Amino acid sequence: MKTSLRSLLTLSVFTTFTAFAAPNEAFLGRWELTIPSGAAGWLEIKKEKGYFDGSILWGGGSVVPVSSVVVSEDTLILTRTRNVERKDAAGKTVRTQQFTEAITAKLDGPDRLTLTQLNPRNNGTGYDTAQFTARRSQPLPPRPDLAKVKFGEPIALFNGRDLSGWKAKETNLASAWSVESGTLANRPPPRAPGTPAQRTANLRTEREFEDFNLKLEVNVPAGSNSGVYLRGIYEIQVHDSHGKKLDSHNMGALYSRITPSVAAEKPAGEWQTMDITLVDRHLTVVLNGTTIIDNQPVIGCTGGAMWSDESKPGPIYLQGDHGAVSYRNMVLRPVVR
Repeated sequence: MKTSLRSLLTLSVFTTFTAFAAPNEAFLGRWELTIPSGAAGWLEIKKEKGYFDGSILWGGGSVVPVSSVVVSEDTLILTRTRNVERKDAAGKTVRTQQFTEAITAKLDGPDRLTLTQLNPRNNGTGYDTAQFTARRSQPLPPRPDLAKVKFGEPIALFNGRDLSGWKAKETNLASAWSVESGTLANRPPPRAPGTPAQRTANLRTEREFEDFNLKLEVNVPAGSNSGVYLRGIYEIQVHDSHGKKLDSHNMGALYSRITPSVAAEKPAGEWQTMDITLVDRHLTVVLNGTTIIDNQPVIGCTGGAMWSDESKPGPIYLQGDHGAVSYRNMVLRPVVR
């Protein structure tokens, strides 16, 4: 396609103008999303070296960069891209297409957004639209002095005999949780060849908590995966990652947010200890006696969160839809204010 000199000059003038314009910076910061499905999400908009950039969490999975951020007067415009595979009759991928989704946002007061999602359908026959909302995250509290924090009496979350004090998080799914020889065990059914794994329920405490120290033991089989959600929104990863390079998806990490400072996990099939402290949105994780996260700030929910509001108390919930896992000796001590 040819581009005329006049078009290039027009583009140059427009680019020069936008470089010196002062866009609305009220969108900057972190936002707690309630996405169209009702699930929790998170968005951060930053401006560095004169450029806008952003990261997003969309329900499950990891926090990922957005493709582009544009601020035009009173509107924020984000784009995200995804790949759609085209397959032949035999199921072989013959082509991969990239689709771009747009999200626009407008301020609804200083601390709230109204957003619209414009999502292309996989078959290319138009777009689906949906509206959703966000509120600005509350400022992160100062780093607490843990030596001065007072903890209350210990609460045994699991009695070693039955599921008293626990319930399925998803009432529409079958539960694979039971008690085995004094342990809280998740045993999902094996996947039949050529079929997707059957999704089973996560398990949550009936009680809800604010800040606390939680100690537990966990045993994760080879190749398996689980997670311990604090307040129902922050996932401490449980994963067979022994021998792997440091990563924010390894054992003991705050999933996709905080990478352990050192690898302290044991081989699969061995009992491992976790000592987790959450105070004023700061996290400490001691794995097998080694501090791998040291009083680090938590800047937003993780994938699979029950909601995005970081000010709410919530349950301890155990991920049960990823694989077999066992827990025992789960004791929580709430912070005394």
